Amino acid sequence: MERASLGEQLPAQIPDLLRYANSIVANSQQAEDLVSATVVRALERAETFRGDSSLTTWLHKILHNLAIDQARATREHADEAAVAAVTAKWKREDYTVDADEVIVRSESRDELFDALIRLPYIYRAAVVLHDAEGMTMRQIADIFDVGLPAAKQRLRRGRMMLVTSLADGAERRASLAGVPLNCWEARRLVSDYLDDDLPVADRHVVEAHLEGCPTCPALYRSLVASTEALANRSLTMRDPDSTVPPALEAKIRAALNI
Repeated sequence: MERASLGEQLPAQIPDLLRYANSIVANSQQAEDLVSATVVRALERAETFRGDSSLTTWLHKILHNLAIDQARATREHADEAAVAAVTAKWKREDYTVDADEVIVRSESRDELFDALIRLPYIYRAAVVLHDAEGMTMRQIADIFDVGLPAAKQRLRRGRMMLVTSLADGAERRASLAGVPLNCWEARRLVSDYLDDDLPVADRHVVEAHLEGCPTCPALYRSLVASTEALANRSLTMRDPDSTVPPALEAKIRAALNI
């Protein structure tokens, strides 16, 4: 596809891409960064799109690959032991959940996303693409660059893990009794907290959550460590006199002029 033609069609795709990105990452800034990076990469590789799949599928595949890179960078990967534990539960004939509780929680956006964000990325993405975005399994297999059976397995496991995560909501809430915010809400704010970009009242609430939550402090410490590592000149070898190469500046300007 010609770059100019792609540039004309991209704006109509942005809302769907942003909605999808917001469903698979922890905060809106990460989602916006993913979509922005997807647009830039799509424009860079416009000539590789030959219509073998729909433009929507192609763009989602680019975003998916970028999200995978991000998950690896933050060491978010599928915990095979956790996946196996959920699978083992579903194999037991005596395993069940309180359906009424799961239904109530699934009808709450905060509860649903709190459960969803706990799924390993590859399973979370399969569930969102199929059940929220309405994509076919063939499209999802294409986006994941896997065979159809593997894509179906990810969806099956993702759905089972989501139900189990929703069912465990009461136990999680009990462990967080008296702790403000749920984990999803706290993780959506933690990046702004790290950058000292929250109102004082919100900072206090995030700090109270980090003091009482059993899982979020480790994530926050990891964010601090990775951010400080990038700021360390000896590690990243930043050149204070460096300038943006003209070719890169031209690409960015072209993307922003869409």
